[in-house]
Amino acid sequence: MTDMQKLYLLVPLAPLAGALLAGLFGKAIGRAGAHVSTILGVAVAFVASVFVFKDVQAGNTFNGTIYTWMMAGGLKFEVGFLIDSLTVMMMLVVTFVSLMVHIYTIGYMSEDPGYQRFFSYISLFTFSMLMLVMSNNFLQLFFGWEAVGLVSYLLIGFWYDRPTAIYANLKAFLVNRVGDFGFLLGIGLVAAYAGSLNYAEVFAKAGELASQDMSVTGWPLITAICICLFIGAMGKSAQVPLHVWLPDSMEGPTPISALIHAATMVTAGIFMVARMSPLFELSDTALSFVLVIGATTALFMGFLGIVQNDIKRVVAYSTLSQLGYMTVALGVSAYSAAVFHLMTHAFFKALLFLGAGSVIIGMHHDQDMRNMGGLRKYMPITWITSLLGSLALIGFPFFSGFYSKDSIIEAVHGSHIPGAGYALVCVMLGVFITAFYSFRMYFLVFHGEERFGKAHHDHHGDHDDEEPSEDHHHGLAPGQTPHESPLVVTLPLLLLAIPSVVIGFITIEPMLFGEWFKGVIFVGENHAGLKELAEHFHGPVAMALHGLQTAPFWLAISGVALAWFFYMVKPGIPAAIQRTFKPLYVLLDNKYYFDRFNEIFLAGGSRLLGRGLWKIGDQGVIDGLAVNGTAKLVGWVAQITRLFQTGHLYQYAFVMIIGVFVLLTFWFNRG
Repeated sequence: MTDMQKLYLLVPLAPLAGALLAGLFGKAIGRAGAHVSTILGVAVAFVASVFVFKDVQAGNTFNGTIYTWMMAGGLKFEVGFLIDSLTVMMMLVVTFVSLMVHIYTIGYMSEDPGYQRFFSYISLFTFSMLMLVMSNNFLQLFFGWEAVGLVSYLLIGFWYDRPTAIYANLKAFLVNRVGDFGFLLGIGLVAAYAGSLNYAEVFAKAGELASQDMSVTGWPLITAICICLFIGAMGKSAQVPLHVWLPDSMEGPTPISALIHAATMVTAGIFMVARMSPLFELSDTALSFVLVIGATTALFMGFLGIVQNDIKRVVAYSTLSQLGYMTVALGVSAYSAAVFHLMTHAFFKALLFLGAGSVIIGMHHDQDMRNMGGLRKYMPITWITSLLGSLALIGFPFFSGFYSKDSIIEAVHGSHIPGAGYALVCVMLGVFITAFYSFRMYFLVFHGEERFGKAHHDHHGDHDDEEPSEDHHHGLAPGQTPHESPLVVTLPLLLLAIPSVVIGFITIEPMLFGEWFKGVIFVGENHAGLKELAEHFHGPVAMALHGLQTAPFWLAISGVALAWFFYMVKPGIPAAIQRTFKPLYVLLDNKYYFDRFNEIFLAGGSRLLGRGLWKIGDQGVIDGLAVNGTAKLVGWVAQITRLFQTGHLYQYAFVMIIGVFVLLTFWFNRG
């Protein structure tokens, strides 16, 4: 094993070592030992990722097997790494954001009794995600895929004594299993028809797969494979209708909200589709399916952000909408734009989540924005970093989100994939909606009347009748004022604010128009969605200046201005609109009734099916026929046999004679 291969191994194994130390020996090493070991492990992974990045920049890549688990019928089950430009970009994002979350957690979870356990979980989560993005085969991809799902289940239900947290993590687990069923079917089709689980070998047979139909249904094989794989991405990356788990995952502590929703779990689906570009490029049907699902998610999940009052849930619905943008980019074959937005989004969304957590600390665990206002002068670092994150989110020129979001909109505009027209309308309207709900949150939290220290609203977010999802939600008592968070909380905010502003400016040219993804992401000649943008690209400064004249910029400015007018100038207007359009508000407040539908038809149907299987299958067939029926049959045979057990010798002799007579008759008849 070469020195570089050892470095590759160090990246995922360092966080794993920290997780094992904190998890198995947490009581022995104490709180300080737990956070030191896990932070050190993730810091080592980040530094190692930087060295790997420099090596890849120098033109060195790696695709090889580290360990062969077993072989079955010519199919190899291996652990291997694929280190290229896409992998190393994900490694840097995952380890950096995870490192910031680890540091932030010291302050946020300082009083929690599960301190060591939490650090163990988030470090294990980092290991799982790194194994996923570094894999060179479908087996290891699936291992990482399921591992992040398992650890997210543990993290969302971290406060396991709360019914709402247990409900949320069970919901996340079940919804992801639906997506994972499709994902496993896709991997099964790849294994069955390509005869390999190795990426390179499967991609080499992509043309052969595209020429085949499925033997049973007659569907094009490549379309079936891609749609099944994307169903897995719909679960992990929370696309409609498998999005319902993500808002409820806010029941976990704020640091894991940043970790799950920024750089790790929810971006796994986007990364996977980009990695599978050689397959998706061969099916316009699959691309169109991806495009329509992404566009629907981008717009309609944004609408839900408008009616949320829980600060974390606003950011959560923003995540859903931005994931929709990434999926739209995948659907128009702008894979590099999708991954570019994945990277920029990771920084500013982690910043917004951690900023929301800082506000929650300052408000003594009150998450309701209606109890805030005027926090700017009390929490200046949280205020300025949240403003920078919000500007990046709405795509303000020169901020990182501008470069990635505008690139996606341009790619959709230049695409001819079926559904591109619908997607263009969705992403353009989504710009206005994003700006409106983002700055609604910003103005309600940091500006206007100081509403804390007064009679609070009785509910928080979407859980009017449930236990609150953070520590106590008691808020500030009369006379108390908010306070800025400690350095371990504000330092990650400042460090995340830097890439939220500049990373797009620095990286757009190599990632979208250079050769950074050459040989890694494949785009067909008939799917060159970014080709028109590349022809008109004259550098990030020119692009930002031109952006000041485009429709997305003015839509974003309109959203900000409307939010300012509604919530700063005329705060009575939103309430009047709510009364006037009550049915629409009820529809949005109930999240389009997806949860209700699932409870009635899926959960209720499952209960009916289970009851039917229990009554008919268990009680009727198994207990009634197989168990009790067999016993009754044996008893009946025994009763008849007992009639011949009289103890008289002459009766036994008579039965023997009759038996011999029957056997002889049967024998002669056969002859």
